[in-house]
Amino acid sequence: MNVTVRGRTRHFRTVTFDSTKNAVQLIEQRLLPHEFKVVSTRDYRATAAAITDMIVRGAGAIGATAAYGLAQGARAFRGNNSAGFARHLAIVFDTLKNARPTAVDPVNAMLQVRAAMKGGRTVAEQQALALAAAEEFAHEDVAHCEAIGAHGAPLIGEGMNILTHCNAGWLAFVDIGTATAPFYAAQAEGRKFNVFCDETRPRCQGSTLTAWELAQQGIAHQILADNAAGWLMQRGEIDLVIVGSDRVLGRTGEVCNKIGTYTKAVLAHRHEIPFYVAIPLSTIDWQLASGAEIPIEERHEGEVLGAWGILDEPVPAGRKRRSSTAEPGAPRRAHIRIANPTSGARNPGFDVTPPELVTGIITPAGIFAPNELWANRGQLGQG
Repeated sequence: MNVTVRGRTRHFRTVTFDSTKNAVQLIEQRLLPHEFKVVSTRDYRATAAAITDMIVRGAGAIGATAAYGLAQGARAFRGNNSAGFARHLAIVFDTLKNARPTAVDPVNAMLQVRAAMKGGRTVAEQQALALAAAEEFAHEDVAHCEAIGAHGAPLIGEGMNILTHCNAGWLAFVDIGTATAPFYAAQAEGRKFNVFCDETRPRCQGSTLTAWELAQQGIAHQILADNAAGWLMQRGEIDLVIVGSDRVLGRTGEVCNKIGTYTKAVLAHRHEIPFYVAIPLSTIDWQLASGAEIPIEERHEGEVLGAWGILDEPVPAGRKRRSSTAEPGAPRRAHIRIANPTSGARNPGFDVTPPELVTGIITPAGIFAPNELWANRGQLGQG
């Protein structure tokens, strides 16, 4: 997507790779919307930490990051010992796999890279194939999002009010996004509409990231408190819901996405509002038989008990406070506790929506009912 910073507009991908430095380059999403910055991770452990710490987040984006991280780790190996290389690669794979366990895209992306590496006879050949396969996954992610936009755009009618939850935009993928792809395609076709962005507590990806994206793109939008959607649905002020997903089960059609998605699906079903889920093929899990088997990430309670934001005055020159990540002269970013000081919290990162609450799954191959995925698995890239 094109990003305008200080009056200058440039195209960026969320995730890229610097082959000369063997470094993964990432947009530092924790600083948005107040500061735009690209950072580099110099080894696979730093790349895994960037996924865990949510420097990069979103299904496709962490998938591409893991693919690049696997290639990064492979290219860092020195020597020609195939057995030693295989042991090293297994450590790299497991480190990246465990960075955030709920999303399936990182595993699918790395399996795609490892499959391509089998064509190499030597360590050097496998290292070259790893990077080529990671680049291919990233390009494929963009192509999938473009196709999702084409299939989903007809759902967007003139003057509609559309609800989305969390961020399934270009920041969550290599480019374009999934839930946002129909918005961008419909905008390109000349339609005007309004998007309601759930704030998406506790990390507020809707109010910080999705709203920033839509503002950059010039799409009309408003931020909603997470508990406000039901009231608007009751009043007939929401026509459509489109969300992304971190894992969709191909066998059952169950949808695992950011916490709060299930709540919105229940509300949409109650008010007979279409509820769609937009995903690339890498988000489909063809193995698990039940949503109860999905590992749901429980994050630190501090995310619920406080909030990140910026203070009015910039960081003074020559000084940097411990509570701030900003450089001198930049807005001062700080974490503020908002909850009762003696209280604890639960912080599940995701929930699972049953298929009967989902109108359709928007994929690069078309729109399918959740219970149609398995029957169409060949069309959806499985066998």
